[in-house]
Amino acid sequence: MSTTWITETSQVTRRWTTDGIRQPWGLGVAIIQPVIWLLLFGNVFSSVATVPGFGADDYMTFLVPGILMMTVLYSGAWAGTGFIDDITSGVMDRMLTSPVHRSSLVAGQLVQQLGLCFVQGLCVLGIGWLAGASYDGGILGMLVALGASLLLAAAFCSLSSAVALLARDQTALIGISTIIVLPATFLSTALMPASLVPSWVETVSQYNPLTWAVEIARTAMSPSVDWSVVATRSLWLTALAAVVAWWSVRAMRTYQRSL
Repeated sequence: MSTTWITETSQVTRRWTTDGIRQPWGLGVAIIQPVIWLLLFGNVFSSVATVPGFGADDYMTFLVPGILMMTVLYSGAWAGTGFIDDITSGVMDRMLTSPVHRSSLVAGQLVQQLGLCFVQGLCVLGIGWLAGASYDGGILGMLVALGASLLLAAAFCSLSSAVALLARDQTALIGISTIIVLPATFLSTALMPASLVPSWVETVSQYNPLTWAVEIARTAMSPSVDWSVVATRSLWLTALAAVVAWWSVRAMRTYQRSL
């Protein structure tokens, strides 16, 4: 990794971060959304913890890892809208006439998105704690959960960016993202344990990246951490993020060749 690439990536990250600061409503919505989810799902489904076979005494403690991963999943799914705006305004075409590495254009935006997801994650954990969730895994457990959320976010941010660069249309991006994130949410163990969902949903959830990230967070913040689960799920998420990141760079180059 050359110094030039790092410098270019940092400059692109700075550009996206500055743009985000100039539009603080975006960060506000990104923080308020998980608060609503925690309060809404936490109260509506609180009695589920009393169902035999649930496997946990407190639904809020069970819910927080799921909301954490849902939050970064949805944020990641809309990451490509920034590229759509650049394409529409002509900024992307001007940037592609510069000698900057194409991977830096993708990586710089990804770093900014991961920073936003990290802030969201801290807010979810903080609000969950205030709402009564317990984190028996301590600081280490919370850090592991945040790390899993960033791996999940990296995969879906890159996926959204790739789709945006190939579709080049806001409506198409929103439609495709919705088709992906809604099934991913309800075909996972984010809101319900595997023991309480239909068998076919349980089978599908085992191949769902959202479930992998939730499993990491739940065991990491539990009294007895299963490090084999942390290691295997983290490996799967890392592999997925790497493959999709590679695809997003290819999509950037495909877009450039089409000019």
